[in-house]
Amino acid sequence: MRAEKALEAPPRKLQLDNQDMPLQYVQPILQVDAFASKAFGGNPAAVCVMLEPREDAWMAKVAMEMNLSETAFLYPEEDGYRLRWFTPSVEVDLCGHATLASAHVLWTEAHLDLSATARFYTRSGLLTCERRGDWIEMDFPVKPEEPAEPPARLAEALGTDLKYVGRNQFDYLVEVADEQTLLELKPQHHLLRELPVRGVIATARGDGEFDFVSRFFAPGSGIDEDPVTGSAHTALAPYWGAKLGKSEMLGFQASARGGVVRVRLVSGTDRVVLSGQAVTVLRGELLV
Repeated sequence: MRAEKALEAPPRKLQLDNQDMPLQYVQPILQVDAFASKAFGGNPAAVCVMLEPREDAWMAKVAMEMNLSETAFLYPEEDGYRLRWFTPSVEVDLCGHATLASAHVLWTEAHLDLSATARFYTRSGLLTCERRGDWIEMDFPVKPEEPAEPPARLAEALGTDLKYVGRNQFDYLVEVADEQTLLELKPQHHLLRELPVRGVIATARGDGEFDFVSRFFAPGSGIDEDPVTGSAHTALAPYWGAKLGKSEMLGFQASARGGVVRVRLVSGTDRVVLSGQAVTVLRGELLV
């Protein structure tokens, strides 16, 4: 591990209105498109690799400033990194695409050797990531749903009949009639915002190359529709695995940006491997 490499910059000066304003610290920040093979697809996440913890309020303000579905903050801890995820309005317990983006940054910015495993200590326990060619594999806990009584106005909020409704630790999972129905959903976000969950996973069996398709709505967490949601696939993998009789599947999250997620249920465990690609699109500096 090469965590020592990075993050202290020498004092710098910012020229502003012909006056020198001294800066004591510059925090690098990167933006990565996760679950994407090229720029401007998948789900963008901001990543801050820090030398040490920062105040919760500061991280919350940075996430609000970035205004992406997630901003990841990480710093060295034990034999890995402490990793936390913030939306523009709340801290969350599990996030797939920002974990994928964080691992990508550790390798591409030379914080870790390319062959090393990225180890993250999180609110959801230890998460690990490994490189497999152009793909990154993430070892996550499964979060299976159980059948649930549909909350009032859920069908109205999604604008369609519900084939199945389940709920796990974080979200409602709703199966709709088919892929076309899923693509045509026009949810009423003000109604979804009233639900006492992180979000709603809508899903259907895939019509073509994908085993299943999905969309994810989380207006109560500050995100009307998330482009690609890795953590939703910790529920989608066991759900569709049981229905299709498969342990390895290919999913597509059918947002405007779209993204492909490979899933593999690990036999005899409560783990699932989520795989995706990532591309860095921006490097910048927070002037602290």
